[in-house]
Amino acid sequence: MGQLTGPSDPSTDAHWPIGEPRRGFFTDTSICIGCKACEVACKEWNGNPRDGDLEFTGMSYDNSVALGASTWRHVAFIEQDAERIETARESGARLVGLGIPSIGSAPDTNPPDTAPPDTPEFRWLMSSDVCKHCTHAGCLDVCPTGAMMRTEFGTVVVQSDICNGCGTCVAGCPFGVVERRSDGTVAPTTREGERKGEQPEVPNKGIAQKCTLCYDRLRADQTPACAQTCPTTSISFGQRDDMVAKAHARVAQLHAEGMTEARLYGANENDGVGGTGSVFLLLDEPEVYGLPPDPRVPTADLPDMYKRAGLAVGAMLTAAALSFLGGRR
Repeated sequence: MGQLTGPSDPSTDAHWPIGEPRRGFFTDTSICIGCKACEVACKEWNGNPRDGDLEFTGMSYDNSVALGASTWRHVAFIEQDAERIETARESGARLVGLGIPSIGSAPDTNPPDTAPPDTPEFRWLMSSDVCKHCTHAGCLDVCPTGAMMRTEFGTVVVQSDICNGCGTCVAGCPFGVVERRSDGTVAPTTREGERKGEQPEVPNKGIAQKCTLCYDRLRADQTPACAQTCPTTSISFGQRDDMVAKAHARVAQLHAEGMTEARLYGANENDGVGGTGSVFLLLDEPEVYGLPPDPRVPTADLPDMYKRAGLAVGAMLTAAALSFLGGRR
């Protein structure tokens, strides 16, 4: 087992002899148009069934609702008014001193124009969410069968032929990404199918499922399906270090244009999961997008837990020894 917390190279921790650079995504939500092409491409390439009968939820124009065992890419629709936009800009500006790039200085004779751009009274935040492929992955750490595997690219995949569907990984993921596939249909239900009582068989039913970052495509030196099909380049793919550098540059650009609400998620290697393979540029606080503000892998606390358990055992043995010695007098 490698490190449990802090910056690390996950492939090295997994003792891969192949020196592949870590791969990852950079999802720039500021240019996402909510077309859901990434969702469709992901399902098409991986042969994932749809989730239920896609009925109206009454909550949003988004009918796939959330990430799940059959939806490995999910585009959220979040509507905001002018007041919320201003609040987001204020909170983003306060984060500049906490690792987000600051606006570069210019001569006093020609100060930069940092006034916020004209904004309508409301806006839609579109965000394509995906598995984070954490540096320290809770799902991988707690899997009892070895079904969760760290690949040579630093990503995490589920080996469906080994998974027994115990669901331990579901509880171990701090992002709620992993689920067991228990519903969904391969194709829309037709009237003829209803009359005959037929339902196509759901593949890998009862097995934990999540994004593999298109492991099969990576091994063939191809781009993951979602990034390949994104029409606005909102989803970028490449070596993680390059993606993080690109993300920081993009935040600096938006801040210089007055969009102080921009901030990064997953780029900090000192967070509770050691940074993520999927880095996001957000235009509001993580909670707005359904993301935990301070994710932490459960196994990060193991060293302290072992230390405290050891101290407790030592204290009990000392007490027992003193009691035994005192009883002999």
